[in-house]
Amino acid sequence: MSQPRRPRGSMVDPVIPGWKIERASRDLIASMAAAAGVSASVFLELMAEHTRSELTIQGIPAWMPEKDRSGELPIDSR
Repeated sequence: MSQPRRPRGSMVDPVIPGWKIERASRDLIASMAAAAGVSASVFLELMAEHTRSELTIQGIPAWMPEKDRSGELPIDSR
């Protein structure tokens, strides 16, 4: 069963992102979108819009880990 999509032609400047993400992340996004009754692309747009309200003055979400002095994000090396 397909998820509801936005009306054809309703997007102003559509793009296809060229990002590679882990399959588990993609599957999580797809399952959350399905539970919400929308397509994954609609879900991502809504998630991005929601995240906009959480941006710091640096333009990053408040929950994003801070970079250390080397400029690298902290990675759990377990």
